[in-house]
Amino acid sequence: MTPRQTSSESAFAQGANTLLGSPLRLLSGTLLYVATLFAISTMGYVRAGWPLGDAAYMVLLTIFSVGYGEVRPIDTTFLRLWTTMTIVLGCTGMIVLTGALVQVFTLFQFRRLMGLDRMQTEIERLTGHTIICGYGRIGVQLARALAEANHPFLVLERSPAKADEARAHGCLALVGEATLEETLREAGITRARVLATVLPDDAANVFITLSARNLNPAVEIIARGEAPTTESKLLHAGADKVVLPTHIGAERMTELILYPATGKAMADGSAMGEVKRKLHDFGLDLEVVICPPRGALTGATVGEAEQRGNGAYFIVQIDRAGGQQIEHPGEDVRLEAGDRVMLVVRGSRLSAGAIFSSPARPVKHGRTLVR
Repeated sequence: MTPRQTSSESAFAQGANTLLGSPLRLLSGTLLYVATLFAISTMGYVRAGWPLGDAAYMVLLTIFSVGYGEVRPIDTTFLRLWTTMTIVLGCTGMIVLTGALVQVFTLFQFRRLMGLDRMQTEIERLTGHTIICGYGRIGVQLARALAEANHPFLVLERSPAKADEARAHGCLALVGEATLEETLREAGITRARVLATVLPDDAANVFITLSARNLNPAVEIIARGEAPTTESKLLHAGADKVVLPTHIGAERMTELILYPATGKAMADGSAMGEVKRKLHDFGLDLEVVICPPRGALTGATVGEAEQRGNGAYFIVQIDRAGGQQIEHPGEDVRLEAGDRVMLVVRGSRLSAGAIFSSPARPVKHGRTLVR
């Protein structure tokens, strides 16, 4: 299905919903009118001295224009006028009611034939899925990644235009306010496995987290936070994990500064990238640093370098500038200028990179500092 077709179908669905609202309102209003007329007309015959059963039966025959005959003689001016009023108003009401019923049934069948209820059916079938609240920059990237992984998900977006954009990208999208519990229920929060609220509004994310946690205590909630102070509020509201995009972006840029060789090493072969991803599952990272000519650890042994890191990393491979490769180097192997050192990092990756990139400390011999 092309984006243009999907957008056209969405616009058609909205038009059908608008058209459908009018017959439903007409039907409910006409039913109320007929019921009121039935009650008032019946009371008129009762006032004229008829039993309640005869009065109700007379009104029923008159409104539906059955024509079985009069239940009792219509022999007074009041009864004739009252019956005439019941005929005119009742038959008019039944004509309008019949027309409204035809319109409602026709539109419902038309919607079914056109497949306009397919989205709601697909939503009702979802289980163990992820609900993405918001289809902004982060929501788009998250939806794309989940689609590539064939993971079931639903985009919940209050903007019809953005919801149409999500559908154009092949996503299952629902228009609604995620802060409302009825909207979360419609999105299947009680059957969902994960809820990711990625709105740029911290207050809305906190409110959505509270509502989702109240509706499904077992769902895993991943929330976005803009301000660092929001993290504690989101966790207190019930979020399992909080992501701070600004903090992550700054940290990533710092890593690129401290580990410029990592990207090149990962690009040399997919095997290294696969190892890095597997280590990440265990809370470890694979990074590559270059020993600068006057670096803090240049000339130090592997054992001294690892001791300097205080357990933050350990060295698994050294690639010499001349082409020599030392795997699992011993503690007595010395680091040389230009060495490409592969580290398995645990804890703070930034501190490990800072140690290798920092300049060598001057050594004091008597009153002289030797660099």
